[in-house]
Amino acid sequence: MKRFFIFALLLCLLVPIIAFQSISTIARAEGEVELTCKSACLVDYSSGKMLYAHNPKEHLPIASMVKMMTILLTLEEFDKGTLTEDTMITTSENASGMGGSQVFIDPYVEYSAGDMLKSVVMASANDASVALAEHISGSEKAFVVKMNEKAKELDMNDTYYVNCTGLPSPEQYSCAQDCAIVLKEVAEHELYHKYSTIWMDELVHPSGRKTELVNTNRLIRYYDGCDGGKTGSTNEAGCCLSASAKRNNMRLISVIIGANNSQTRFNECTKLFNYGFANFESKNIVDMSNPIINLPVSKGKIDNVDLYAKENYSVVVKKGDKSNLDLTIENPKKISAPAKHNDVVGKAIISDNGLVVKEIDLILKTDIEGLSLKDCFDKVVEAW
Repeated sequence: MKRFFIFALLLCLLVPIIAFQSISTIARAEGEVELTCKSACLVDYSSGKMLYAHNPKEHLPIASMVKMMTILLTLEEFDKGTLTEDTMITTSENASGMGGSQVFIDPYVEYSAGDMLKSVVMASANDASVALAEHISGSEKAFVVKMNEKAKELDMNDTYYVNCTGLPSPEQYSCAQDCAIVLKEVAEHELYHKYSTIWMDELVHPSGRKTELVNTNRLIRYYDGCDGGKTGSTNEAGCCLSASAKRNNMRLISVIIGANNSQTRFNECTKLFNYGFANFESKNIVDMSNPIINLPVSKGKIDNVDLYAKENYSVVVKKGDKSNLDLTIENPKKISAPAKHNDVVGKAIISDNGLVVKEIDLILKTDIEGLSLKDCFDKVVEAW
């Protein structure tokens, strides 16, 4: 009996070790990428599928990658029309006094929202980040509340923000998976790419003084297809990078947290991109430019109409593999007139082994006029 208890105790101690080694071996075998950073992931932009993962949900400081949420909330203000690139923002002494990376804005003067956003996107400017936060929400503290609300809305369950800059705070953390989520949201905005793809520029201050801006994300210049991302670096977080790159019809998001130095984060991010583009390809499941189905029209001036998907949907698979996704169409047997362009008249349902992964509205791309009394009479005569 005593031997049994000793054996059981040893088994309990060894099983986690064996399991951990197995998971690591599988990750290396599948990823074929050796990394030294604390955490990393490679994600397909379109489907959100994780193609490589190394501690993707570990809570870690992420330094200035926090600013991706600051950028996202600012872009949403542009979407709503409450900000334009020409909107003037009056700076505070608090914003101009931010330490760390900055563009040295002057206090109590006006800068355009476009210049402030560009300064955050390109130069990771703490002072410009706080200036935007104060303008949007009245104070950085109130803005941070919005940041955490947005994180919750996006199911970023392993993230908590304390400031809008990423300056060190023991309570602030995120993870590689959540960093990929917020970059995916940011990358959907054209205005972001207007600034994220600039390598060098300058900020002209109201006084005429100039500050040179150099994009902190070197991959913009040196990696083919990279068009966005965010660096971060503090003693606590190490060197971090989240970046997006597109080749042909596939976009990937790569996240590195806790690299030993700046060059390593760029090298390891490049390794992930190279692995992704070499081993995976995008398969188009739904194409919004081609009709999905043609249906008869009831009481309309036309007899049939094409239905189109409201959005594209593709999935990344290993090169040479086939997608296991099923596409089913949920729609009425007929379309009743009258109906208008962009009316939703059905759904395309994409499932993986019976589990629904995506639902896409089917819409009309033309107006359908109803039959008038004269039209009805003409049809009767024609049939007769």
